[in-house]
Amino acid sequence: MAEKKEIKTIGVLTSGGDAPGMNAAIRAVVRRGLARGVKMKGILKGYDGLLNEEIIDMSAKDVSDTIERGGTILGTARCAEMRTEEGQKKAVENCRKHGIDGLIVIGGDGSFAGAQKLANLGINCIGIPGTIDLDIACTEYTIGFDTAVNTAMEAIDKVRDTSTSHERCSIIEVMGRNAGYIALWCGIANGAEDILIPEKYDYDEQKLVDNIIESRKRGKKHHIIINAEGIGHSASMARRIEAATGVETRATILGHMQRGGSPTCKDRVYASTMGCLAVDLLLEGKNKRVVGYQNGEFQDFDINEALAMHKGISEYQYEIARSLSQNYKK
Repeated sequence: MAEKKEIKTIGVLTSGGDAPGMNAAIRAVVRRGLARGVKMKGILKGYDGLLNEEIIDMSAKDVSDTIERGGTILGTARCAEMRTEEGQKKAVENCRKHGIDGLIVIGGDGSFAGAQKLANLGINCIGIPGTIDLDIACTEYTIGFDTAVNTAMEAIDKVRDTSTSHERCSIIEVMGRNAGYIALWCGIANGAEDILIPEKYDYDEQKLVDNIIESRKRGKKHHIIINAEGIGHSASMARRIEAATGVETRATILGHMQRGGSPTCKDRVYASTMGCLAVDLLLEGKNKRVVGYQNGEFQDFDINEALAMHKGISEYQYEIARSLSQNYKK
């Protein structure tokens, strides 16, 4: 068995959708690497930048005053070429050309799939889960979720104020792709009357109509429906509900505001810890790993196992959300 090559240069990139806290992770990776005596390189615009050799040297000063910033200072992009065998081989060649012995990829499951391919081709790779969607199965925490869900919660509180003033029904659409975590958490945190998530919604709008009418009879002055992005079509749903109930109904799509903003303390601390752990794993000779958080501990998982895992919504939390709504049939 060939002896493992010593890691002398580590590259870091952010890929896929940006998430608040990514800069805290980048900063931790760069400063931990430098503190442990390795050279650090930043790869701009994700895998696209790796393929186009947009690779820069990074110093401790380059990541000063970044921990409080949203987005990613390295930039990010989708990269279709990275899904091809030719693209993957080119990425490996560029890593070797720039002396990158280890690569840290901050992103979601699509980004990890790219890291998996590079690892299989001989590049030491560690993944850090960065996505507001919380949809990576091997971890209970992903960078950006805490900030995104707090941003959404505050926005929904504001919509509720005007919804109550006008005695409206409000359908508020939150992000999360095909995962309902942001919607579920906001539904509980904002005291929503209904929560529509891909994992549970049966597309029976008559139930929503009945709930709104029943609420009105009980004197409720507003009705908040949290709608997950994976269901969508909030504007047309609002028109149908208004026609069926006679209650003025408005759709609000929170959109990409949930991706931005200064990260919360939790996102800064957890992202910093994960960034340091990723560097330490590489320098211990680990490869094909994903950093995660499970049962109160930061851990690492085999990337193949991590990508094969499935994650579901907490049945108990969903039941709680329903039971705390006034529409729950007791």
